[in-house]
Amino acid sequence: MGHQLVFASHNQHKIDEVRSIIGPDFILSGLDDIGCHTEIPEPFKTLEDNALAKARFVARHYGFDCFADDTGLEVESLGGMPGVFSARYAGKGRDNQANIRKLLKELSVYRNRKARFRTVIALVLENREYLFEGAVHGMITESIKGTSGFGYDPIFIPEGHNKTFAEMETAEKNRISHRRMALSELSAFLQKTTLSSR
Repeated sequence: MGHQLVFASHNQHKIDEVRSIIGPDFILSGLDDIGCHTEIPEPFKTLEDNALAKARFVARHYGFDCFADDTGLEVESLGGMPGVFSARYAGKGRDNQANIRKLLKELSVYRNRKARFRTVIALVLENREYLFEGAVHGMITESIKGTSGFGYDPIFIPEGHNKTFAEMETAEKNRISHRRMALSELSAFLQKTTLSSR
């Protein structure tokens, strides 16, 4: 039997992606699989604190080892904003197009368009807490380009590329994505820690 882990997400697409990365040595469940149908609060001002809050909630209330992620787009000229507020930058409705319009408008007065996508993963494993991070640096375009992906993908070009995330094939984006980097760190840690203890 593999080691039981919960990924604090209701998004089945993300759960399947994570399952493919961490491999068959772990039994991975999502929040719906353990009967957690609520949206876990993310009230904090850093990605780290929000990810930890979600992982701690599952460990405390459901008794499972758990990991959770939080992701933000951090724009240099805007002092790191929208950051932890990325999903609700233009309001509580999680409207991707409104978020993009607001960001492009605010950035229009700046020449520096450097930004980075950053993902933080928090793991609660046997009552110990660990953090993993992945980041992709790049720049914000002046207009929307591409139709794939989600969130700010149509206005972010990663360093070393000439296409936005939204212009890339999914497999191409996933190879270089911030989430993939953080998940790879998590996977390496889990392989070393849980499998070596058997």
